[in-house]
Amino acid sequence: METTKKYGFFTALSMVVGIVIGSGIFKSGGDIWIKAGGNTMIAILAWVLGGLIIIASTYAFSFIALRETKSSGLIDYVESAYGLKAGYMVGFFLAYVYLPSLVAIIAWLAGNLTGHLFGLDQYANYFAFAYLIGVYALNFLSPIISGYFQVSATFIKLIPLFLIGVVGMIYGGINPETPSLATSSPFNASNLAVSVAFTAFAYDGWITALSITHELKDAKKNLSKALVFGALLIVIMYVVFFMGITSVISYEEAVPLAGSLNISVLAASRLFGPFFGSLISYFVLISVLGTLNGLTLASMRGFYQIGVKKVGFKPDLMVKLTKHEAPLTSGIFSIVMSLFWGLIWLLNINGTFNTFIDTSILPIIFLYSFYIIIYVYIMRHYKDLNVFKRFIVTGLSIVGSLYLIYGAYTSSPKGFIYYVLILIGFAGIALYTYKPKALK
Repeated sequence: METTKKYGFFTALSMVVGIVIGSGIFKSGGDIWIKAGGNTMIAILAWVLGGLIIIASTYAFSFIALRETKSSGLIDYVESAYGLKAGYMVGFFLAYVYLPSLVAIIAWLAGNLTGHLFGLDQYANYFAFAYLIGVYALNFLSPIISGYFQVSATFIKLIPLFLIGVVGMIYGGINPETPSLATSSPFNASNLAVSVAFTAFAYDGWITALSITHELKDAKKNLSKALVFGALLIVIMYVVFFMGITSVISYEEAVPLAGSLNISVLAASRLFGPFFGSLISYFVLISVLGTLNGLTLASMRGFYQIGVKKVGFKPDLMVKLTKHEAPLTSGIFSIVMSLFWGLIWLLNINGTFNTFIDTSILPIIFLYSFYIIIYVYIMRHYKDLNVFKRFIVTGLSIVGSLYLIYGAYTSSPKGFIYYVLILIGFAGIALYTYKPKALK
């Protein structure tokens, strides 16, 4: 039965914007400034270059999304192009590494922000644990309430983004003594590469929007337009937000707040005063919790998506549902993996590994390696596309993906290598658990 075409351009556009804009911008704004060595122009250029990579990537993926209309995401695209085993490897990475890693990071950010807002910083990790367990419980026991919360958080997260960005730029414009466009270091190509890599955390999530391709009206025209215009709108909003922050906060103030959401909180307080600044900070917290809820929902279904293909570890067990139709065993495995990656993150920030394995951006960066094989497939097999689409767009997307990987490596070579070794271990487990005979 053919799927009803019920979504138009503006629905697709809002989905792209709504999925991508999340807690990432509130963390990454300060992180990227710091990775740029305090050079605001490098940071702005990083936002733009990162945005251009996303624009090229989304446009390139629209080519395969329009042809594989019965597929619903990266796993299916890879499976269609390279077979079930390749699709399983991607699904394994998403379920065991990518999604639970981000759940753990976002829970930690929410806990860190809660501790800061209530003056209980020493309990930040306890808040993080409570959020992580609480959001899983919500999705297990009441998926409907979880859905309502997700819709509300999507709207609320735009409030601090808009207010801090626009008001901050206005404030900086009428107060020339503020730190706007201050430069603490000369231009540095390595700093630029690292900064671009760190934009990936804020720009992540765009590929999820492809899941409604088969439900779009005039998908051939609306999908690529929605992806490109959506990405452009996000880039503009992020640059405005970043400039708003740097208009009221100095680089020296930002450095000790690196890696947390407290830079956004400080900017809100400085712009709107203690009361309204705190109110906006609570909006930031709700935004972060909304992101956590969405990632948890996806993570709980990661193992389920593998199970329905009848491959991997105990596929029949992975597709069991609760009475509320939430994935049961898949959800439990998701909790375990989120706690595992949360432990890795805590060991990281405590200096256990004698380097920093940045599990906030490395899972996203390595996802681009799977994107590359899709771009290569388009180049090789989509012979009816014109030269611009078949080679230039996909070629730029490959270069952009490699540049992100290079930037992540440059940021922490030792941490990058450690992470690769971890991924090799997971790949070995994936190959061991892949059982073709389960398809019989």
